Amino acid sequence: MQFEGCRRVSKAFDLTPIIDMVFLLLIFFMLTSHFVREETLPVELPEASSGSEAPQDRLEVVVSREGHILLHEHIVEKDTLGEVLREELAKRSDKNVQLRGDREVPLSELVSVLDAARAAGASGVDILTEQP
Repeated sequence: MQFEGCRRVSKAFDLTPIIDMVFLLLIFFMLTSHFVREETLPVELPEASSGSEAPQDRLEVVVSREGHILLHEHIVEKDTLGEVLREELAKRSDKNVQLRGDREVPLSELVSVLDAARAAGASGVDILTEQP
């Protein structure tokens, strides 16, 4: 005579819908987040084989191909650049300025920005480039 044993009924939760939702959220956040730093002015940096990584917390001045000067995502006139830089450098302990200039910008434009930075009290100016 055979006795029928107790049947074990599985009381485990079905995790498939939860896993599907997690993957959908992951895909959503991956598509909506920005992994690349966006610039408001298109700037093609010159190439240089030597150099090092630039710190991200320094004051950055961007000079576009058209000659527009950008500081903290605001366009600054060339005449008032020295005064605006002086105000910004007074707020900071690090007095270095990073210069991001397009490769097509004339040297005279970049020299005027360098002059304004030095006159505003910058202790150093780093010129940002791309590695080839």
